[in-house]
Amino acid sequence: MAALPSFISTTEAAHYLGVSEARLQNMIENESIRAVKVNGEVVVSEASIRGLTPKEQLPEYKMYARLKGVPIWISDAARRYDIPQVTVSRWVQKGLIKIIGEDKNKILLDEQDIAYCAEIHHKRGGQGKRLFKPDGTLYIPRTERAQATA
Repeated sequence: MAALPSFISTTEAAHYLGVSEARLQNMIENESIRAVKVNGEVVVSEASIRGLTPKEQLPEYKMYARLKGVPIWISDAARRYDIPQVTVSRWVQKGLIKIIGEDKNKILLDEQDIAYCAEIHHKRGGQGKRLFKPDGTLYIPRTERAQATA
């Protein structure tokens, strides 16, 4: 069975995006955010606001805030998070993971970025699956986007 689209209140959506409720209302009217009325209350599609949210504001990213700036080598990250080293290297090349320094011939990465990417990889991953948009936020396949706007 396909997952049903989820909706949140306008207050929650405004807080999530870091905008005022008036600004959110303008976004709804301009149709940059999908909203519906349920029992007389306007609610916002979570899928429509995820695309507008920087990765640093995503709950999946914030849950690893304690790791921000903690250096980790590529090989250690691959082992610790059970991700192929080539995948970690690819994420670094794409700019999804920040390089925070170098120690001799080893590249030091931001462990918060690694933990976030690993979380998404383990939840939605699979060989050949696209997981991230260029800005580091979660890529939502066309079929799921269509379900969220239906």
